Amino acid sequence: MTTKKISRRKLIKDTTAATFGAALFLNSPIRLFGHSSENLTKVVLIRNKSILNSEGEANKEVLQTMLNEAIVKLTNANNAQEAWKKILTKDDILGIKTNVWNKLRTPVELEQVIKENALQVGISEDNIGIDDRGIRDNPVFKKSTALINVRPMRTHAWSGVGSLLKNYIMFVDRPSAYHSDSCADLAAIWKLDNRIEKTRLNILVMLTPLFHGVGPHHFNKQFTWKYNGLIVGFDPVAVDSVGLKIIEAKRTVHFGEETPLNPPAKHIPLADARHKLGTADPAKINLLRLGDNEDILI
Repeated sequence: MTTKKISRRKLIKDTTAATFGAALFLNSPIRLFGHSSENLTKVVLIRNKSILNSEGEANKEVLQTMLNEAIVKLTNANNAQEAWKKILTKDDILGIKTNVWNKLRTPVELEQVIKENALQVGISEDNIGIDDRGIRDNPVFKKSTALINVRPMRTHAWSGVGSLLKNYIMFVDRPSAYHSDSCADLAAIWKLDNRIEKTRLNILVMLTPLFHGVGPHHFNKQFTWKYNGLIVGFDPVAVDSVGLKIIEAKRTVHFGEETPLNPPAKHIPLADARHKLGTADPAKINLLRLGDNEDILI
């Protein structure tokens, strides 16, 4: 069966709200990127205070429930099975781009939840890869037709924050080429090798984000906190923008005054203003909040 492709410019307006809605075609992936001045980009923030145990480990079943609830809301589907089939097709070759930085990595449990849902769609296990630093040599990623981008949010000494936009830097053979001017042009990576169209879902992990640090490989657990959330969307710029606002708000709460990131996370607004990759303006983002609202910071 030939997978029906939907142009990212062919967006369907939600009938109940001015949002980037889901494409209501069975067995067709959703490709929702780009900037629009007439519509709002839908992003889902979901939180559950039961997600982490006393050791800080993620509960896989709770993660499954959270992610499924988020994508049902995101796609306007009737249930999780229908939602996943709007994102992936059984003929896809799927690369799950994770992040393995040992201080704050993508939870293995979340990687497995994504993989299991892909298997439920009907994708062969041989056509599913989970990788980070080896993606350029990974045979699944080399022939991938679909990508799911998932990583934790954290402050970063070069780019202000390590975000979904930055997560694709391992696709290029010389990442240092994108380090100038505080990694301002990370969005350019997304325009290579059809990555914009391949990316079906972006998941910013906000379980225990890192909101402050100094130095290239900084990590201090005292600057993490249990936010217990996931931010999910089709537009990586919009998802990153929401995550950045939460990080900024947490810094203000913690330090008692507005404390800008150093360096600033300029790659996020420039992904919109300069590269037209997505929507960074909060006024153009329809943020849907699910789950716990206590100390939500946005």
